[in-house]
Amino acid sequence: MQIDLSGKSVLLGVTGSISAYKACDLARLFVKAGAQVHVVMSPSAERFVSALTFEALTRNSVLTETSESWASELNHIEIGKKCDVFVIAPATANTINKIAQGIADNILTQTALAFKDKILIAPAANTQMLAKTATCNALTFLKNNHYNIIHPQDKLLACGDTGSGGLAEPTEIFFEVAKALCSDPFWENRSVIVTGGGTREKLDEVRYISNFSSGKMAKSLSVALYLRGADVSYISTMGFDDMPSAITTIKADDAQDILEATQHSIKKVTTHDHKVKIPYLFMVAAVADFTPKEPQSGKLKKSALGDTWSVELKQTTDVLASIDKGAIKTVGFKAEMDTQEGLNNAIALLDKKGVDAVCYNLLKDAKSFGGNENEITFITKDTQVSLGRADKLTLSNKILDESKKLIHEEEAHV
Repeated sequence: MQIDLSGKSVLLGVTGSISAYKACDLARLFVKAGAQVHVVMSPSAERFVSALTFEALTRNSVLTETSESWASELNHIEIGKKCDVFVIAPATANTINKIAQGIADNILTQTALAFKDKILIAPAANTQMLAKTATCNALTFLKNNHYNIIHPQDKLLACGDTGSGGLAEPTEIFFEVAKALCSDPFWENRSVIVTGGGTREKLDEVRYISNFSSGKMAKSLSVALYLRGADVSYISTMGFDDMPSAITTIKADDAQDILEATQHSIKKVTTHDHKVKIPYLFMVAAVADFTPKEPQSGKLKKSALGDTWSVELKQTTDVLASIDKGAIKTVGFKAEMDTQEGLNNAIALLDKKGVDAVCYNLLKDAKSFGGNENEITFITKDTQVSLGRADKLTLSNKILDESKKLIHEEEAHV
């Protein structure tokens, strides 16, 4: 899944931590996503990684104590003006305390003091250094003043101690910065539930009945929502790898699991009186219509089954029709292979299942599942909007843009 940060500009600050080398991987992730990357290094950082390394990775000059120029934009004032976000990774305890106190005694802290937009800080230091009262107070102060703190890892540190202080993984820092760049006030802090994957209906302890759903659409939608600032709960049978840790993931197996997890999540997000933003449910999961009537314990032996095996099935509970949708906006997904009646079947879902919108996907055959692209028509009672064919993350963003229109004046009266 490729996040597109084209047109965005990131300022990466690197301080004197042993984990400074990981900032190279972080810079590479931003470049790969299409962002312009500018780097500022503290004098101590240059003891661990050379400025030349970052220049080779970003194709931009690096701001250091010795490279600063007032005859160009390579200085602590101008470099920040052309960047949308400033992330300091790794940030030492020394730098954290200085920024909190407004101390600007090196090129990086001067740049931080002059930067007017969003600043993210990824601490990396010895456990005791981060635990000291001064550092804790500094982090609290920064958080209360709208700095985004990316929490360090608990791990074996380079100094030999074990505890909190390891720099967060570059991918996790990348996700947090991308979120800062892509945040949407409509979705920010809104509770959203996404279900995904094909359910697995157990025949015995090693066999099951399932479908060809890959879960990629639900995963892409969850990431798109996270990037826009939503509070995402992702209920799925698959696809949990390489996702932002801030997304709440709930593992499900069969249709009953999906039903119970969805009901529980809806109850959780609709019973908080302080919530002023109406929650959403995106029902992307391919839930089985039938399940074995009597799943067996253990593994059934081929020799005992004989040449044929008849399995009696029973209908599963219709999750989308049975859940309480009164306090939540619901978008259903409908995959069809019927070129004649597929669209009508999707439209009928609005009344049949009581949903606010349907994402209709016309498939050619079983090979249509599992791809990285999709084609969606977004249907409401009043409109049918073709979102075209695109990769699933791009389509997810289009779906979210259309889904925003489901709420008009309602929230003004909440």
